[in-house]
Amino acid sequence: MSPYTLCFRCMQLGVVNVENVFADPGTLETQLKRLKEEAGIDGVMVDVWWGIIESKGPKQYDWTAYKTLFQLIARLGLKIQAIMSFHQCGGNVGDVVTIPIPKWVREVGDSDPDIYYTNRRGTRDIEYLSLGVDNLPLFAGRTPVQMYSDYMSSFKENMLELLEAGTIVDIEVGLGPAGELRYPAYPQSQGWVFPGIGEFQCYDKYLKKEFKEAAAKAGHPEWDLPEDAGEYNDKPEETGFFRTNGTYVSEEGKFFLTWYSNKLIFHGDQIIGEANKIFAGLKVNLAAKVSGIHWLYNHHSHAAELTAGYYNLYERDGYRPIARMLAKHYGILNFTCLEMKDTDNTAEALSAPQELVQMVLSKSWKEGLEVAGENALETYGTKGYNQILLNARPNGVNHNGKPKLRMYGFTYLRLSDTVFQGNNFELFKKFVRKMHADQDYCGDAEKYGHEIVPLKTPNSKLTVEDIADAAQPSGAFKWDSETDMKVDG
Repeated sequence: MSPYTLCFRCMQLGVVNVENVFADPGTLETQLKRLKEEAGIDGVMVDVWWGIIESKGPKQYDWTAYKTLFQLIARLGLKIQAIMSFHQCGGNVGDVVTIPIPKWVREVGDSDPDIYYTNRRGTRDIEYLSLGVDNLPLFAGRTPVQMYSDYMSSFKENMLELLEAGTIVDIEVGLGPAGELRYPAYPQSQGWVFPGIGEFQCYDKYLKKEFKEAAAKAGHPEWDLPEDAGEYNDKPEETGFFRTNGTYVSEEGKFFLTWYSNKLIFHGDQIIGEANKIFAGLKVNLAAKVSGIHWLYNHHSHAAELTAGYYNLYERDGYRPIARMLAKHYGILNFTCLEMKDTDNTAEALSAPQELVQMVLSKSWKEGLEVAGENALETYGTKGYNQILLNARPNGVNHNGKPKLRMYGFTYLRLSDTVFQGNNFELFKKFVRKMHADQDYCGDAEKYGHEIVPLKTPNSKLTVEDIADAAQPSGAFKWDSETDMKVDG
């Protein structure tokens, strides 16, 4: 395994606009040429919006603008990471355009708002369909899982030439808000402010019914969804659920948290499973994104992680079960907040991004997964770049053999004019060079140990027992104190 780590740049959100028009190919081509020829990036990541492609009506797909975009990228010799974006753009950090999910889907929500994730007070989050309706044929006779599957099949059919040519290397499957496998526990559109605990999002009628059935089956029909978990911007100790010796450590609380997190993992498993069936046999990677919820990581309750669906505590691993699910589908785990240090936030945030990144990457590697990553916030300075480089190769390059630990790739969010301003571009060029371990750009995947093999199908199904086994605590690998590939070194 070569120390060369792939470096991608994530495209701006509105590159294909809400009218399904690739509006400014000239400017984009100029930018991408500079990034390829001067900085040596390996490729770009592109959101492929459900709300744009299938906007006209069920199964009325229009790939024209994206085909033009992808052909431009291919002509420049860049690889493509394509995100199957089944969520709304707008309402999250960095969202500068609004692209809702298809109108004909939202019209079902007008008469049945329980298709959306819902908090305890009944406020709906319209970013993404609730996993409670995953298998209900509420959308012109189709279930959400069928809609996502049909969309991915159409993508494959229309982009087959680029898939077979090796231009499209990764298919990242959107599994929730912001494309991440999580519940929309901290929506800025509803007034959430960092570092609030967030809220559980399972109070739609479909998930309520499922929980009551699960509780009754477990012999506790009296158990109900939490009523004491507070509101978005509360602190953990202000709530009955997350305070010291709170509900979260009771038998009822543990049952709920297991149910809530398992529902999320099986949701991911089912949709990634559909993607696996569609793309099996092609030389392409499947990936899923996990959110970097670094705030309140140092509180005993990990409240912000729990509300988002990551049942992660000191004595319970919330991330290895996700890694195990992805490993069954030969997937890649894409994690965020790689640029952050523990000192980046105020003490009251109880934030620990460095420990969180070490935990998630370590558990993924222990499950035999490739790992990719992103920055959470824009960074143009040496501190952020050096932290990313440390996480990309936690124990350094190792010039005498393969590195013990190495990330598959890193994707920088996002492409904008800012990267080309002042000293930013010179520093970015150095960053890409260091990500490549001071090696020249190489377009041949075999030479740097990133050869993509035909996607295999799973040989076993994910079980509740798999999740429980993977949730047993295990340590993280050791990280060096700093990278041996500093941009200012």
